[in-house]
Amino acid sequence: MRQTGAAGKTSRMSVAAAEPSDSKHATTGALLDVRDLCVSFRDDAGWVPMLNNVAFQVNRGETVGIVGESGCGKSLTALSIMGLLPRRGCLRTGGIVFDGCDIAGLGERGMRQVRGRQIGMVFQEPMSALDPVFTVGDQIAETVRTHFQVSPREAKERAVEALASVRIPAPAACATLYPMNLSGGMRQRVMIAMALVCEPKLLIADEPTTALDVTIQAQIMELLLELGRRTGTALLFITHNLALIAESCERTLTMYAGEVVEDGSVEAMLNRPLHPYTAGLLASLPGRRAPKSRLSSIPGRVPSPRDMPAGCRFGPRCTFATAICQEPQRLRAVDNRRVRCARAVELVLAGAGG
Repeated sequence: MRQTGAAGKTSRMSVAAAEPSDSKHATTGALLDVRDLCVSFRDDAGWVPMLNNVAFQVNRGETVGIVGESGCGKSLTALSIMGLLPRRGCLRTGGIVFDGCDIAGLGERGMRQVRGRQIGMVFQEPMSALDPVFTVGDQIAETVRTHFQVSPREAKERAVEALASVRIPAPAACATLYPMNLSGGMRQRVMIAMALVCEPKLLIADEPTTALDVTIQAQIMELLLELGRRTGTALLFITHNLALIAESCERTLTMYAGEVVEDGSVEAMLNRPLHPYTAGLLASLPGRRAPKSRLSSIPGRVPSPRDMPAGCRFGPRCTFATAICQEPQRLRAVDNRRVRCARAVELVLAGAGG
């Protein structure tokens, strides 16, 4: 296990004390295998656990969605996989096995060979991720030269080809522009081109359709899925939008308060969710309500990382909570899925169809 940042003996013990999930699902055939990932940050009052025993897999060529409220740990999980956590004031434990190699044990030099070449990432806000003082063509070409021994001219040619592959009109002219000269949808296409120019085996798309109108959202998702099918790239898609998950993913992970609470096929999740939190998210979809009726919502708030419930983290907001929910919950197998709920077998929760 790798630890990021400096920490005292007490903090290491506190992180390790968290109960591991049922890791029997782990096999060597997965492209990405995240094993009991824990992440804590340090502030003036001490260490604050943010991720607790996050465990899941992404198979080769598979499209997996991660859904949950803001602050549940979706983006933090992605940054942990990419090795982009702060070097100081951060503690990470657990395993991250990618293509048979535990990249959690790699240093910065080793991760530079993985980022971009083996794992690409599309960040939430392209205007912040792109460098404003370089043209988009130069930024994509830099990615190519970092991982391949090619001439500057060939790198620029590949950059133009990458822009053309994401359906940007006049890609050669676009390559000479700066990020501020492009619209939000165009910047997002540039980010996708940069992430895919080295043909990675896995693409992590963190809210790739944020702040885009519905038409551009559909185009971006269609583009990502088409490129994934053509290149065989696996896709880990992070979003708040359950409709996009339903339309584009084969499997979905539901995260809540830094934990994976449900893991299974999209079809099974939509028809019969196993965790009350997943059912609450589905019930809040506007399309399920009669016209002019009141929207459904989940009562309460996400608990503070400093004040997590002793048992089920969703327990204080759950209408199905009983005494057994006061005990720590572990991911367990139920009907070819995994769920972090002791009552999953006995509960019959409504799916997207009502």
